[in-house]
Amino acid sequence: MTKTERETGLRVLAVTDVPTWDEAVWEQARGSIFAASGWGTYKSRRGAAIERLSVVDENGDVMGLAQVQRRRRGPVRHFYVQGGPLLTAKGERHGEAVLRALLAHLDLGPLDLLVADANRTESPGTVLGLLATGFRPVTTAGRHTLEVDLAGGLDAVQAGMEQRWRKALRKAERNPALTVRFLDDPAERLAAFDAFTTMYALLKSRKGFSNDFDPGAYRDLAANDPRHVMLEVRDGEELCLVRIAHLSRDRFTDFFTASTERAKANAAAYLAVWSFIRRAAEEGCRIFDFGGIDPAGNRGVYDFKRGLTRNVASSGPLWLHGRHRLVTAAAGAVLAR
Repeated sequence: MTKTERETGLRVLAVTDVPTWDEAVWEQARGSIFAASGWGTYKSRRGAAIERLSVVDENGDVMGLAQVQRRRRGPVRHFYVQGGPLLTAKGERHGEAVLRALLAHLDLGPLDLLVADANRTESPGTVLGLLATGFRPVTTAGRHTLEVDLAGGLDAVQAGMEQRWRKALRKAERNPALTVRFLDDPAERLAAFDAFTTMYALLKSRKGFSNDFDPGAYRDLAANDPRHVMLEVRDGEELCLVRIAHLSRDRFTDFFTASTERAKANAAAYLAVWSFIRRAAEEGCRIFDFGGIDPAGNRGVYDFKRGLTRNVASSGPLWLHGRHRLVTAAAGAVLAR
């Protein structure tokens, strides 16, 4: 037994069985795709070493979960936890002990850096644990999103729309050539994702933006995971838009979208988002999350989203931890930019 185990009464175990890991993640109220195995598999295809860790007490009860991505750059190791750490109901009162156990297990070197990105899954116990163990919060303007509160029903959502948004939606709904279809068949989902990949590449070229998302490495994972909700919009026989969301217990999150130029004229995006909101309500979700906003960098998408809701919410900070304060300070300065 290590010193940390004696002090906290907790042990850290590696979980190698994927179904067992996913069952544990989705049992948690704040479980999300970023903590689930599929996202870890995607990140491993992108070069990260993945370790799935369960923190248990002396009775073997799970107190916390963390899917850790590890990359090495020369003598420096970068650890990244997305969608967590997650605390169980029992672990919620022991956030500091759970974080101390994880830190002891990871055993950071002098130049190593650990980043925790809860991504809207923070609980009070998690935040208190992060603060108590010396994590430093760093936030940016880009770590914000717009949320639609579904508690009041769909009529209340429509009543809160700007007139231009309501008018565009009505136009799309009256167009008999426009059809929306949610895709459940894996083969159809793969075909739609391939179409999305082509449209997304053209969209990036047309708009002049870049990111590190690799559709090819994510293709089979998204197509075969029912927690990824996928729809297509067709104008007659032409596929003009593919939109993908991900689903958790109380949150339905817009994830990726790609469309053709034709979708601009026929208001397909309005119909797709409204279809997502209706689906979210059917699933019993409390929040429709627009997946992030960038008013300074992408004004057009921001204007589209704020026509539906102006309920801005923080995605939460990135939490940084390093043994050397200068390492943490330098990383914080870079991330804050």
